[in-house]
Amino acid sequence: MKEFWKILKRFASPYKGYLGGSVVLNILSALFNVFSFSLLIPILQILFNINEMQYEFIAWDSGVASLKDIAINNLYWFVTEAMGKWGAGTVLLLLCLALSLITAVKTACYFGASAVMIPIRTGVVKDIRTSLYNKILSLPLGYFSQERKGDIIARMSGDVQEVENSITSVLDMLIKNPILIVFYLGTLIAISWQLTVFVLVFAPLMMWLMGLIGRRLKRQSTEAQSLWSDTMSQVEETLGGLRIIKAFLAEKKMSVRFDSVTEQMKRKTSQVATRQVLAHPVSEFLGTLMIAIVLWFGGTLILGERSVIDAPTFIFYMVILYSVIQPIKDLAKAAYSIPKGLASMDRIDAILNAGNPIAEKENPVRVRGFEKQIEFKDVSFHYEDGREVLHDVNLVIPKGRTLAIVGASGAGKSTLVDLIPRFYDASSGSLTIDGVDVKDMSIRDLRALMGNVNQDPILFNDTIFNNIAFGVEGATREQVEAAARIANAHDFIMEKEAGYDTNIGDRGVKLSGGQRQRISIARAILKNPPILILDEATASLDTESERIVQEALDRLMSSRTTIAIAHRLSTVKGADEIVVMDEGRIVERGRHEELLAKGGFYKKLYDMQSL
Repeated sequence: MKEFWKILKRFASPYKGYLGGSVVLNILSALFNVFSFSLLIPILQILFNINEMQYEFIAWDSGVASLKDIAINNLYWFVTEAMGKWGAGTVLLLLCLALSLITAVKTACYFGASAVMIPIRTGVVKDIRTSLYNKILSLPLGYFSQERKGDIIARMSGDVQEVENSITSVLDMLIKNPILIVFYLGTLIAISWQLTVFVLVFAPLMMWLMGLIGRRLKRQSTEAQSLWSDTMSQVEETLGGLRIIKAFLAEKKMSVRFDSVTEQMKRKTSQVATRQVLAHPVSEFLGTLMIAIVLWFGGTLILGERSVIDAPTFIFYMVILYSVIQPIKDLAKAAYSIPKGLASMDRIDAILNAGNPIAEKENPVRVRGFEKQIEFKDVSFHYEDGREVLHDVNLVIPKGRTLAIVGASGAGKSTLVDLIPRFYDASSGSLTIDGVDVKDMSIRDLRALMGNVNQDPILFNDTIFNNIAFGVEGATREQVEAAARIANAHDFIMEKEAGYDTNIGDRGVKLSGGQRQRISIARAILKNPPILILDEATASLDTESERIVQEALDRLMSSRTTIAIAHRLSTVKGADEIVVMDEGRIVERGRHEELLAKGGFYKKLYDMQSL
């Protein structure tokens, strides 16, 4: 339960006022509950004429008996007097009306106590989801190269939902039931301490037996949620690779694979569900068993030669005892639910507690522009597993120049470029902009200097206008249109029925490849960054689309520093400098003609593409 209280402390703190209101209303509900049940004694006395004793009023400070005995005596005296004055029928009616009124107040308090918990339940779940989403946004790209997207989606959906179902939903029970148990036990002790001691001997045994069922629940829940992640991962892979699955006639293979995962999940969730379902009948049986034992023992106290409790009071005792069993069963139910939620919370915390190596200094250097150059000095980079990607890279990129980076796949081109906006940090060496190490800069200021155009344009399920204006606060329609014209995108946009207000679908699926790339270029133009990063921006386009997009890129690249990764060497002939990479090292550098004249690595690549 320690983990449970830690979770509440983390996420329920902003809702302390609601928790306090729930406690107060639950206390009132418990008080009125006991009072309403206590009216059963005089009602039973009247209905069955059980007790013919004559009562006299006893002063509260007389000291002749305990306060409990004085209170019972005076209640009986009051009822007897009222019956003599107004008749038994009238008193019975008044007692029933009083019972109804107190019950109405009790249920109103009970409703209020549950209602004030709703903002806590919904708020905590919302806060967990928001924290998880914000953490995902803050984590470096390297984290997602090691994690499956489907698994992350499963934690955001299934695990958070399980926390809501298994933890926040039992908050009401965890506040209400202990209060009810305390009040009911206090009442039971006041009525008959002998009976209550007898009950308390059996209650811990009952709780222990019920606890046996939930011992393995958390571990099994963790396994079930892990299988749910596998399921979501396969769905995500299937949606992303549907074209290849159909092209290679692999529907049956994928179906068998999916069926295998879901079958495992079915078995594991069945085990978890069986243990949860078992909780109610076991607690019901043990509760009834305890009632039966108490009935027997209480009966001996009434039927014995020296009766220590009268029949109406014993019935009142049994009503209270039966009432205390339900809160105990609810607590047992919570004990089964909470481990499932804790298992899911462990998986959520794996993301929330993930370390972020791309940390910003406490007082970072504020950068307002780009004035001189970007410099790589003895830069090396390796992944956590020790695999080296870059080795001792030295490179200077002066302002206003166009640098092209070429090389075979896996040569380290994209990794080198990703170090500039600090998507990754160099393992050794330094990377500076205008003499300031990028690790000393404000990350926001650093990335504000750069615009990106990637091979696969990253667009969002939104309008064309919002995709172009993405990341630029307060962009006007005129500014967006001007950027679209420069990117050769305005004409095809205006051919759409809704123009700039056209929704482009998930990842821009309603547009062609060339159109998506031109929207991406327009976005970079609108941002107007001094440093432009092109990652094979025309590699996936046909000849006509490439020509149109290249025209847009030429306009974008003018008057700014450009770093272009390219596979098609024909697109980098005009670069001020071409850097050739192989296995994480710079092996050649120079202009197009110079590199061809050397007859080295670049010449081989060029000749291969010319065939």
